[in-house]
Amino acid sequence: MGQTLCEPVTTKKSACCRNYNYYVGSSCMQGWRIKMEDCHVHILSLPDDPGTAFFAVYDGHGGAAIAQDAGKYLHRYIAKRSEYKAGNIVQAIERGFLELDKEMQNDAILREEQSGTTVIALLIKDNILYSANAGDSRAVASINGNAVPLSRDHKPTLKDERERIEAAGGWVEFNRVNGHLALSRALGDFMFKRNSYLSPQKQIVTAFPEVQQFPITEDWEFVVLACDGIWDVMTSEEVVNFVRSRLTWPKVVGNERERVMDPEEICEELMNYCLAPDALMGTGCDNMTVVLVCFLHGKPYEHLVSRCQKSSTNS
Repeated sequence: MGQTLCEPVTTKKSACCRNYNYYVGSSCMQGWRIKMEDCHVHILSLPDDPGTAFFAVYDGHGGAAIAQDAGKYLHRYIAKRSEYKAGNIVQAIERGFLELDKEMQNDAILREEQSGTTVIALLIKDNILYSANAGDSRAVASINGNAVPLSRDHKPTLKDERERIEAAGGWVEFNRVNGHLALSRALGDFMFKRNSYLSPQKQIVTAFPEVQQFPITEDWEFVVLACDGIWDVMTSEEVVNFVRSRLTWPKVVGNERERVMDPEEICEELMNYCLAPDALMGTGCDNMTVVLVCFLHGKPYEHLVSRCQKSSTNS
């Protein structure tokens, strides 16, 4: 566990945006850590490809520089690829990750950084959701109230991850890469990418993402993207149930009326729930970042709320 403060910083930076298809809320909190190293983005329409949405959480470690750079540029590197323009979105995402990682490694300042960042990114184009993951941040969807994983946590204890690490000359000790890093894929972490005889995909720690595709239907309710500061405390099913319960609980405003909770408010409540009461617990002491993407399917937000309320009543 990283260094911690005497008291957590619970100030939150929250935001929201919406259009015909999505109502998105986000929030991040430093918590018990001595500094905030996360970054996140929610883009309803990519500048180079209007109508395509991009959402991502970058969980930095060892510093915030790599996460911040990735937040600025990853979606641009993906969208400018020739593969993207040719319609090969999966390959464009894979190459975009590796290209950005190479450019950062060639940067005189960034290559000296002893830091890195995980990435969980969702690109939604032509009603197909592409989930790209490198590291142990995670995305999960609520589809008809069921928690559906959209990514796999890349831990060094996984069989295929351990095999790559060891083949590249590394080892796994205390469930960590070379006894140091608790995840096996990331942007940055260049001290683990120095074997000139191996491709970027085969380094001890690789920036190569695992990309999965999912067709979006009317049954999709929302997606939660979050750093491991959330997933270390709650399971995917617990997070989905938490969000759905908040969608069905009206929030009292004064003494006169009630209203449903906005997505960013749900993100804030989720982080409050996960925050450890003291720094001795280990879990709940990390930086926390949550992005909640609600699928509107061209209907008002209240329609999603009503749907969740009905299904909760029926169950």
